[in-house]
Amino acid sequence: MKLERKYVEKPWGRTSLPAMFNTPAGKRIGEVWFTGSTDLPLLAKYIFTSEALSIQVHPNDEQAKERGLASGKTECWYILDAEPDAVLGIGLKKEVAAYELRAAALDGSIEQLIDWRPVRRGDFVFVPSGTIHAIGAGISLLEFQQNADVTYRLYDYGRPRELHLNDGVAVSDRAPIDPSTVQHVEPGEPRVLVDSKFRLVASSDDVLADSRRWVMPISGRVRCGSEVAEAGDVLLANPSEPVEYEDAWALTGATA
Repeated sequence: MKLERKYVEKPWGRTSLPAMFNTPAGKRIGEVWFTGSTDLPLLAKYIFTSEALSIQVHPNDEQAKERGLASGKTECWYILDAEPDAVLGIGLKKEVAAYELRAAALDGSIEQLIDWRPVRRGDFVFVPSGTIHAIGAGISLLEFQQNADVTYRLYDYGRPRELHLNDGVAVSDRAPIDPSTVQHVEPGEPRVLVDSKFRLVASSDDVLADSRRWVMPISGRVRCGSEVAEAGDVLLANPSEPVEYEDAWALTGATA
């Protein structure tokens, strides 16, 4: 089936989205979620930024369950478009102690601790749970993640929103990232992108046909039964349902 779109307002969102979306009038839309009629273990969404997102972190499964939550949150991003000076913050420049991270979050110097990286169309970033991260302004991306709405904000540039310093510091990996979590993928290039909490591949073929899978076209069209999806759509296909690629290149995700 083709999953339904849910438009989510954010203070850092945009009043105008790409033509493939129907932007609600007068709303600052930051995210477009793709949801079904039942609870799904994975979630696909688009993110559009006009301002930087908070510096934040997500717990892993064990840490989430200790806090009464169903699961943690590992995610990944495929960059669809980025302004020339756009950046992502991924991990820290150096390892710090917990008390140093907390103090930096309180006085704002955490902005200087974050490893800010230039970003361009086709970049792919794997963000394991525990990774301190932030998405900068001027970026459009497709996110695929564990379906858990759990975010601990460490710093929010003075916006009047709640911070979660106790939990955020407790679950953070307070160190630089593994460089292999960032890569560049040319449009049309086949590649296994993630094989961890979930699987994600970039392909022009139905390579995860043995799984229930989320198919997210980047170019061309994909077809499953009577449903047709293009960029801006997400298909959810069962293992018994073949997906046909019509001059298409798509990201396809499945549970691990």
